Amino acid sequence: MKFKKTYSYALWSAIYLTIISVVLATITYYFIINHLGIGALIFSIILLFLLSFFIIQYRAEHFIYRRLKKIYQDVSILDEKDLRRDSVTTDIDKLSKRMQKFVEGKSLEIKSLTKRDSFRRDFLGNVAHELKTPLFTVQGYILTLLEGGAIDDKQIRTKYLERANKGVERLVAVIKDLDMIAKLENDGMKIDMKVFNILELIQNVFDLFEMKAKKRNVTLKFDKIYEFPIFVKGDLEKIEQVLINLVVNSIKYGKPNGITTVSVDSYNQKKFIIKVNDNGEGIKQEHLSRLFERFYRVDQSRSREQGGSGLGLSIVKHIIEAHNETILLKSTYGEGSEFSFTLQKAN
Repeated sequence: MKFKKTYSYALWSAIYLTIISVVLATITYYFIINHLGIGALIFSIILLFLLSFFIIQYRAEHFIYRRLKKIYQDVSILDEKDLRRDSVTTDIDKLSKRMQKFVEGKSLEIKSLTKRDSFRRDFLGNVAHELKTPLFTVQGYILTLLEGGAIDDKQIRTKYLERANKGVERLVAVIKDLDMIAKLENDGMKIDMKVFNILELIQNVFDLFEMKAKKRNVTLKFDKIYEFPIFVKGDLEKIEQVLINLVVNSIKYGKPNGITTVSVDSYNQKKFIIKVNDNGEGIKQEHLSRLFERFYRVDQSRSREQGGSGLGLSIVKHIIEAHNETILLKSTYGEGSEFSFTLQKAN
């Protein structure tokens, strides 16, 4: 076994101490030679050497341990409880690596906490903004009716109440989605796995939003004619919510007179992949990594004009991950976007 270089401190200290001790001891214990012989003297020297080595080694480790303990007490990010007595060594290289690894771990924890704190501040700011806009809208129309005398004009009253109602509907949508996100993150999600025809579910979503698509002249269609049903395993209601969010997004942010195409392909032996394509304006690369964050909007003004809570894609991500599946995004700015997710094939 390779002898640790840093143990030379204890080794040479023991040698020097032994030499000095031998010189002094020889004068004092000269009678050992006369009475016990050379063998006893050699044995005494070896014994003294070993005792010196272990004493110096112990003292060196104890010295380092006390200094490290003081460092742990002084540095706020280090926990004194994390320093074990048996982990202290005079091997400075090994000790340095341990300290470096420990500090790197603490630095990652601090970085993660800082990121979470930043995310929390952004989230609170976004929630306040999302709630403030419709609240002020509702308040403005109601105050105008009450204080401006417009309440006596039936036509104006009806128009203002309809606008106030839109603001209330947006508030309800935000709060409903926030409640869903909170349940998903705190309580987890219970998945009711069933076998169902994914093609039929997609067609139901097309039928549901046919009128919404017609208002923007967006065509909803399959990529081809499917001759046979395609059965998958998943929570039917939650997968329907995923498809609704993705199709509605494609209608909102796709270009007028555009096309939304949904396809179902084999992903591997056990999974299908469902793709929702649009030929809209697409998404710039710098936005792709953050698109599934809560309230993150590529175009703040245009997104709010289109309505919605800003939580749709975040909900989609939670639902797909609760199924232990994968959600993917590909987009080319100026050409369109493709959202896709996998689902288990039914036996």
